[in-house]
Amino acid sequence: MATPTDVLTGTALWSKAKRLIPGGNGILSKRSERYLPDYWPAYYSRAKGCEVWDLEGKHYWDFAQMGVGACTLGYADDDVDAAVIEAVRRSVMCTLNAPEEVELAEKLLELHPWAEMARFAKTGGEACAIAVRIGRAASGRDLIAFCGYHGWTDWYLAANLQNKEALDAQLLPGLDTAGVPGSLKGTALTFNYNHLEELEALVAANPGKVGVIMMEPMRGSYPVPGFLEGVRAIADRIGAVLIFDEVTSAFRVNRGAIHHTLTEVRPDLAVFGKALGNGYAISGVLGKRSVMDVAQDSFISSTMWSERTGFCAALAAIKKMENEPVQERLVATGEAIGEGWKALAKKHGIPIGVSGCPPLTSLSFKVENPLALQTLYAQEMLKRGYLLGAAVYTTYSYTDEIVNRFLETSDEVWKILAEALDAGNVVERLDGGVASPGFRRLT
Repeated sequence: MATPTDVLTGTALWSKAKRLIPGGNGILSKRSERYLPDYWPAYYSRAKGCEVWDLEGKHYWDFAQMGVGACTLGYADDDVDAAVIEAVRRSVMCTLNAPEEVELAEKLLELHPWAEMARFAKTGGEACAIAVRIGRAASGRDLIAFCGYHGWTDWYLAANLQNKEALDAQLLPGLDTAGVPGSLKGTALTFNYNHLEELEALVAANPGKVGVIMMEPMRGSYPVPGFLEGVRAIADRIGAVLIFDEVTSAFRVNRGAIHHTLTEVRPDLAVFGKALGNGYAISGVLGKRSVMDVAQDSFISSTMWSERTGFCAALAAIKKMENEPVQERLVATGEAIGEGWKALAKKHGIPIGVSGCPPLTSLSFKVENPLALQTLYAQEMLKRGYLLGAAVYTTYSYTDEIVNRFLETSDEVWKILAEALDAGNVVERLDGGVASPGFRRLT
């Protein structure tokens, strides 16, 4: 019997998917419209290292998201896969518990000595929701002050009930609140990163009500001096639980959390995911015993959180990170890509911005229609065998040769970009539409 992949190209299958699956898939970051509308290959048949083959067997080098940032070691890492295959042989599910859950808790607490207890889930969004539940229970207050992106759940989207554009500056613009109870209005309020005065104002306007402060310790830019220290001081002063969301940032610049590199500040809880399992589903919440133990007073439970493969994958990934210079290479290759973009900008006269920590290096074009130019960049690189977005999650599977080839190919493409800018016909050179930066309904 023929399967969809036997008879459809990736673009055709994506069109079919949007008729069968609301939004086409389960994650916004993998929607074709965010990269190259109508031309993005959309589906893979196999992947290894930083190489991807689509449904038609075409080969690409992944300089886009490396599994939405999950695969820092590379796709189908031999060591991680071996640990998971062994777990599968011994059964991934049982009435009894997997001992690797305890082993992983011990390992993560060893890497994060400020923490004393751990709980695990499967996704970053789940772990963020768990952390918020625990934080609210420990503080005894409902109101959350936050900055950054923390997932899809009701508590987060509730910020847009207060102001429909509250989340626009927190990574994703245009998020709707359909299905979020209106009674949650006013329970989650935003402040902007590096603006301590906004958090101070929010706390002052809600005396005695803020129970949780949640934030990414870093995403697009480094903290200004005193910012993280000021947040910690506010949390201590008002008795709020401080949560660092490290789902995206952890295990990239060091073998643990990015806040270890940035500051002496330690949170009450921290959330981990993505790189923790190198593509296998595992996330976790670490924290101080006085806060974490309150989880026993609230019902937080799910069958698949006990599934074995995530624990085994995480342990194997961490072991490899401890034995090999993974983070050093992630940083070095990110710096090389960022400096390469800057050199291309100077050579071709295209104004750009490069931001983020090196293992998550973001490119922005400082031109009249930046999204159109980014789309043209992605289009021309795809024709030359590269998957490309507006940011690169670096991977241990990049070599100097691969990075140099990427920059050499980009040089060829940036000549086209410069010509298009000079001629004023960037949009006309696109084979499809302009990429969409945020959330929008597809059908």
